[in-house]
Amino acid sequence: MRILLTNDDGIHAPGIEAMHAALDGLGEVMTVAPLTVQSATGHGITFDRPLMADDVVVNPTMSGIAVDGRPADCVKLALRSLWARRFGEGTRPDLVVSGMNSGANVGINVLYSGTVAAAIEAAFLGVPSIAVSLHIGDRTRIEYGRAAWIARRTIDRILEHPIDPHSVINVNVPRTEDPEAPMPPIRLAEMNTAAGSSSFEERSSPDGRTYYWACGSGLAFDRTAAGSDVETLLERYVTVTPLDYNLTDHPRMNTWRERLES
Repeated sequence: MRILLTNDDGIHAPGIEAMHAALDGLGEVMTVAPLTVQSATGHGITFDRPLMADDVVVNPTMSGIAVDGRPADCVKLALRSLWARRFGEGTRPDLVVSGMNSGANVGINVLYSGTVAAAIEAAFLGVPSIAVSLHIGDRTRIEYGRAAWIARRTIDRILEHPIDPHSVINVNVPRTEDPEAPMPPIRLAEMNTAAGSSSFEERSSPDGRTYYWACGSGLAFDRTAAGSDVETLLERYVTVTPLDYNLTDHPRMNTWRERLES
């Protein structure tokens, strides 16, 4: 198996280093990730400036290509150019893994996430993908290595079954603060579609102008949804959510067809 590894926290982030190590033995890994942090950039792409791409050595066992762009840029560039340069024309990865992100990507945050966007870009281009994110609690106690081990075991379970080329699977690992944390149970969970309940704090800049600072944990929502990805993750399960990039509202298609075409 050949795997393309990417993320949105940047190629030097601890999460992607841990994920790279955890994928050892699953297949040959090529890493193409953003040069800088691209969190919450969603599915933005670059089309008005050059995409600089440089070979980098992250650690003694991990090297890759750092792209001065966004997560979706990294996947698009990798699949349409960089991959063929390494493995030959007409070849593609068998799987794209995006992550491991420092922070959960559940609920409406899925739409803001660069991690998920990279996975969606891969699936859109016909390569099955898995986005991996880690719920962060105490930032001084994060065990990235163990969390990546949990993610790898989840990926192994997923790969026991056939995956459609256009599949996107969103995986969230619960808070992992013990280097020997046991494997949590895996639960399939729907995306919570409630609006986030974060707020903005009004502040004053040194020159007297008013500005606003986003407040909140990112996991507070206007309403709960029992069994959703948010609630299930907070109960310390690994959540698995199949996603679809087709945003067509199929149930309302006939309604609008009657309104507009009759």
